[in-house]
Amino acid sequence: MESKETDISLILPHGGVLKNRFCEREKIAEFLGKPDVPEINLDDWTVCDAEMIGCGGFSPLEGFMDEKNYLSVINSMRLTDGTVWSMPVVLPVEDPSIFKNKEKAILVYKKRPLGIIEISDIFKRRKEEECMKVFKTTDPSHPAVRYIKECPDYLVGGNIYFLKPERRKFRKYYLYPDETREEFKKRKWKTVVGFQTRNPIHRAHEYIQKCALEICDGLFIHPIIGRTKSDDIPAEVRMKCYEVLIKNYFPRDRVMLCVNPSAMRYGGPREAILHAIVRKNYGCTHFIVGRDHAGVGNFYGPYDAQRIFEEFKESEIGIKPLFFENSFYCKKCASMATEKTCPHGEKFRISISGTKTRELLSKGKLPPPEFTRREIAEVLIGFYREK
Repeated sequence: MESKETDISLILPHGGVLKNRFCEREKIAEFLGKPDVPEINLDDWTVCDAEMIGCGGFSPLEGFMDEKNYLSVINSMRLTDGTVWSMPVVLPVEDPSIFKNKEKAILVYKKRPLGIIEISDIFKRRKEEECMKVFKTTDPSHPAVRYIKECPDYLVGGNIYFLKPERRKFRKYYLYPDETREEFKKRKWKTVVGFQTRNPIHRAHEYIQKCALEICDGLFIHPIIGRTKSDDIPAEVRMKCYEVLIKNYFPRDRVMLCVNPSAMRYGGPREAILHAIVRKNYGCTHFIVGRDHAGVGNFYGPYDAQRIFEEFKESEIGIKPLFFENSFYCKKCASMATEKTCPHGEKFRISISGTKTRELLSKGKLPPPEFTRREIAEVLIGFYREK
């Protein structure tokens, strides 16, 4: 007798409903070429945000924020209706005067019309206030602060309709929230842990992923492929590293690799909240938060990205954060460990800086195997040779 299939009930999206703002070309075609419909040029950051709004990854957002929501998020990490949301999602414009008394504008990226915005608000960006409250600094050496300061001074808010991208790049791994949710159901994963990354995965990452996989049905590796810093490893190289790692060191039926089209904000604690919400929208029930999640330089303190979750009730965010300490290989333990599990001192620990790692790889030298898997190091050495 055949067993009856178990109905898999997935976690609800943030706000309760997955907001899909993708549209067909016909939706925007009627506005193209009309002299009374202005254009807004998207940049590499805002085109990523538009795609995330379009696919539902930024649910419950249906467009770029108006002034009230913008200020509410900056000051309280909530939308005006009280929903937790930690970072502004806004649309800068060069000349605000051309959008006054206009109902719609065409969203253009690299001269291609990709969507429309229903204009609900035009307002001045509080750049200093935003940088200080969201990124905890106004120092232009912070990549997001530098970007914001170089942006135009005004913002346009409103709901959008956006063309679904053709997904030529990374097509095999390019799934949106409605698709990953269906895949989780198909795999009968009741619990799924999400892992955010913009770097190749080294042994410490692998260790915490496998720890999380001990308590969850599936691991969702979800690297950002949108806008990142110029010195970050390119997405194409990182994807090869993830493929090699999964092929050789993970049970393939319990791991799913997908790309995340978001832009990286390097927002530390606040971005950790945003990353958790996004993975909730993709269908994850748990989310890994590391010691310096989404950090850059020395702008955030150790474990700030974990402590920020204490400011909200778990039910308000709706996804279970899993906190991990900095992990390392201990020669005395002869295994990966953290401060929580290893009693031995620094002299037994193998841990090298990112700068030192890049220096070794650029010279064609393998980092210690306890730090990086050989297969991944070889992919990176090949990248540095070509570079």
